[in-house]
Parts: sequence; C-alpha cells; structure tokens
Amino acid sequence: MIFPITELLSDQASLRGIEKHFHPKGLRCPSCKGKPTQAREFRRTKRGLADYRCRACETVYNLYSETLFAGSKLQPRQTVLLVRGVCKGESSQTLAAELGLSRQSVHTWRQRLQANGYRTVEETPVKDRCTETDEMFQNAGEKRGKAQS
Repeated sequence: MIFPITELLSDQASLRGIEKHFHPKGLRCPSCKGKPTQAREFRRTKRGLADYRCRACETVYNLYSETLFAGSKLQPRQTVLLVRGVCKGESSQTLAAELGLSRQSVHTWRQRLQANGYRTVEETPVKDRCTETDEMFQNAGEKRGKAQS
C-alpha cells in the first residue's frame, strides 16, 4: 500500500535535519560567509524555505544554497524523504508515489545523489597488504552437492 508519506513529517523537523546534514558548520552566506543573524529574511518561498539577504554583500541564499538541491522546487520534507529513500534503496516508482513526484524526477535525483556520493569516495588504495574476500563471492556454488540427474 502506497500513501503520501510527506504528510507525516513536519516542516520544522525537516528544516532542522537539512541544516544539520547539509550545513554541519551552520548556514552561511555563500559569498562572505556571514551568519543568518547578520542577514535579514528576504522572503518565504512556496516550498517553505526562508530566503536570506546578507546585509554585508546583498547575496540572497537559503538552506539549499551550495548543495545538490540548489534551485530545486522540492519541499524540505520531500528532500529529507527522497534522500532517505535513495539511501535505503527504495525503487523510484515507490518513492515517486509516496512523495508526489514523477518517476523520472525521482530517477534524476537518484542519479545526482549517487554521482555526488561517488565523488566523495576515496580512490587511494587500501594500506593493508592482505584483504578478505567475501566467502559467497569466492566459493559461489561450491558448498552444495551435485545436482540430481
């Protein structure tokens, strides 16, 4: 059964979660790195985000600025649930139905999130001289008996 799960998550909890994970050092002006306390709330968007205008450099920014979701039309609760669903490996079809988005849109976001994750993976070789290989991969099919004829 698929139901619109976005109604179960509050906007304030979503905003706090996004700020905590997307801006671990705190939300700052992208240009001069000033805090939101040094800015004024410029407007509220239809999606529920506050846009800030920095008093020092006049730059407009919000919670999605300098993130993968910059310029997106997603509501904060949709963003949180989309990232969660992609990390859990839920299908694009299921996520689309639960979030009220198109399957293609969810698929595009999934590709962006995965590409962003791959960019952060270290490419340096492992320092250990010996590594273990998964037994299932190494011995695939060796443990069962011969097939009955």
